[in-house]
Amino acid sequence: MIQYSLKCDKDHSFDSWFQSGAAFEKLLSAGMVTCAICGSSDVKKSIMAPRLTTSRNKTTETAPEAPSKPATPSLSEPAHPAEQALKELKNQIEKNSTYVGENFATEARAMHLGESPERQIHGEAKPEDAKKLIEDGIPVTPLPFMTGRKSN
Repeated sequence: MIQYSLKCDKDHSFDSWFQSGAAFEKLLSAGMVTCAICGSSDVKKSIMAPRLTTSRNKTTETAPEAPSKPATPSLSEPAHPAEQALKELKNQIEKNSTYVGENFATEARAMHLGESPERQIHGEAKPEDAKKLIEDGIPVTPLPFMTGRKSN
């Protein structure tokens, strides 16, 4: 696992973990790395200090005590009020709608045409399918986060 410090085009900074550097590049090129604050997919790696660990922690009696650093925020806890708001929005959407996965465009169209009962749904759609739904007057809204059954 590797942790990267990232920054979006709106100058929001956030950290994220990836399986490898190659995995990060693959997800980035697929547009799947998005800002944790605003959802922008225009994300770049920030300058970051390497984190090195050694097998032994050597301390000597004459060494001055290192100044205490502020605690690093947990990646599982929102670091910004906007992150908290997005987390709450995601929870509300997942609680009050049905996840239809990759069938989102088909389900949305069927509801619009009266072929399926109307209900709140969320899922994934290819950009071209979402564009076609909008062109056909079917109301859809992109979400600023990944949805699905499993949350990290």
